[in-house]
Amino acid sequence: MKSLKNLLPLFLLAVLAVTGCKKDDPVKPKPVASFTASQTTVFVGDEVVFTNTSENATSYTWSFGDGTTSTDKSPKKAYTAVGEYTVNLTATGEGGTATASAKITVTKPVSKKTLYYIELGDKNKISKVSLTEGSQAELFLDIVGKGGVGLAYDATNDKIYYSDFENADEGIIWRMNGDGTGLEKIASGITDPYSIAIDLKGGKIFWADDNGNISRANLDGSNVEKSFINVADGQMRGIAFNSKTNKLYFYEVNNEDLYIANADGTGVAVLIPGVYGYGIFVDEVNEKLYYDERNAQALMQASLDGTGAKTISSTGKTRIHGIAIDYDANKLYWADRDKGEIKRANLDGSGEESFLSGLDSPRGIFIK
Repeated sequence: MKSLKNLLPLFLLAVLAVTGCKKDDPVKPKPVASFTASQTTVFVGDEVVFTNTSENATSYTWSFGDGTTSTDKSPKKAYTAVGEYTVNLTATGEGGTATASAKITVTKPVSKKTLYYIELGDKNKISKVSLTEGSQAELFLDIVGKGGVGLAYDATNDKIYYSDFENADEGIIWRMNGDGTGLEKIASGITDPYSIAIDLKGGKIFWADDNGNISRANLDGSNVEKSFINVADGQMRGIAFNSKTNKLYFYEVNNEDLYIANADGTGVAVLIPGVYGYGIFVDEVNEKLYYDERNAQALMQASLDGTGAKTISSTGKTRIHGIAIDYDANKLYWADRDKGEIKRANLDGSGEESFLSGLDSPRGIFIK
């Protein structure tokens, strides 16, 4: 009995010690989920930045309302379709989980631009159409007897240029004011001029012709340099200019090669061999090259050095002369000559649709 009496105080001390430990254990704080969005009303393709301001959390799960998710702390998201989306954030910590949500409204981009295009058929004409939804095409200029395929716009001086190969003995480059007035001949004596490109900084206009030439002149047509670049036994079609790199891109269709050269005519080299097409467009904003490839029956996109080529649209057996981008809405447009359509899609080729149909052999296009 004596020994039990001696043990009792020790037992009580142990109980007190354990009880004291439980009372001193910290209570795990519950997470607080919260976040902000850089914008809650956006256009399709615009990036939303979500900034996580949660507390007492160590992991995060995001649901963006369109079937996509993320476990990044502060993710970025671009929606591909119009709609209203509920974004949910679940924040998890030692004290449990908490959620927060917000609405993101995604709308269709509104463009204030106008697309101009050549129709080369029974009644040669240049037409225009506002890219605002619901707009109708209208005649811009009657060019009966003066029809061609190349069309380009000088935004600095508000001048429009187009090529004319109706008269096989005297191909012509024409220039007019941005409103269609003041039509003037600035170069002639060209064998079948095709596409046109403009170097505003250098004050030059370039054109491709059926004799294997890339020629150039001042923007007013003075100082014409025919055969500025020549490919022997060649036939030139598409041409484009990159004002950031001072590089020319052009097609030669006999040997079927896409070339690159410096704006001064040096450094002429095959960039992409074995391709055959009519239209080329340089996307300086996103540093991409779009081009028609009839061998693959496709509209292609590549890096400006020719690498990473991929199909944007399976076009079939058709010819694409004009390609342009509406940067207001991030839409790619191209003129399908043989199907009589101007088509458009997102810059990656998704969402392809017919923009204008029933046209009479549409050729060159530009957007302003």
